Amino acid sequence: MIDVITIKDVKLQLGEMCKQHRKQANLTQEELAKLLVLSRFTIQNFESGKNATLDTVLRIAYHFGYLSTLHKMITESIETAKIEPFY
Repeated sequence: MIDVITIKDVKLQLGEMCKQHRKQANLTQEELAKLLVLSRFTIQNFESGKNATLDTVLRIAYHFGYLSTLHKMITESIETAKIEPFY
């Protein structure tokens, strides 16, 4: 059986992760939005799995302590695949 992961699946998972972390921190969507200099609507959309900019994803990842993990995964993937950076 092939396990297919879609972009929509990942968006929904990221949104759910954000929602869980936000609630654990006892923050409303409005409070999180203010901390990240975003709108409540942006947080609401993100948590619903709707389109988000890369900037929004990275701000949320940074706030909840996932940015260094994400950076490490990308760096390891580049090194493993021997992909040369574009810059």
